[in-house]
Amino acid sequence: MSALQHQVEQFLYEKSALCDARDWDAYVGLFTEDCEFHLPQWNSEYDYTRDPKTGISLIYYSSRAGLEDRVFRLRTGKASSALPLPRTLHKISNVRITEESADELVVEAGWHTLFTRMNKAEEFYGYVTYRLVKTDAGFRIRRKHIVLLNDVINSVLDFYHL
Repeated sequence: MSALQHQVEQFLYEKSALCDARDWDAYVGLFTEDCEFHLPQWNSEYDYTRDPKTGISLIYYSSRAGLEDRVFRLRTGKASSALPLPRTLHKISNVRITEESADELVVEAGWHTLFTRMNKAEEFYGYVTYRLVKTDAGFRIRRKHIVLLNDVINSVLDFYHL
């Protein structure tokens, strides 16, 4: 395994651990100010929305401010659909660096989130593509594009599930 592959995997594991621990400040701090966070809706069995500006998305934030607003709502109790917050376990697998330049990487991975809320255990899973920026402080997420494979949603679906 290359050193870069190991660094990317450790970054993704840390991101997942921060989300599971509900360390929202550190989690959101992993995203660039201009990041895009996109969870498209499926249009058919095998086709999903590619452009969040022209199609329907389950979640779309055009910048980190969207994530920050959602965290504010969680902290202040203004997100009643998320109360109580679930206990989560994020799993990352099949991490592949698919593009590399001097300051950016494109990384694809599989993900699986197990969670329990209100005495009910459920799961979400799919694959994700990240655009990571190399900074002096480590990697930062410029884009997170999530594909949810089990899109029959029986409960709340929020950024902390993905």
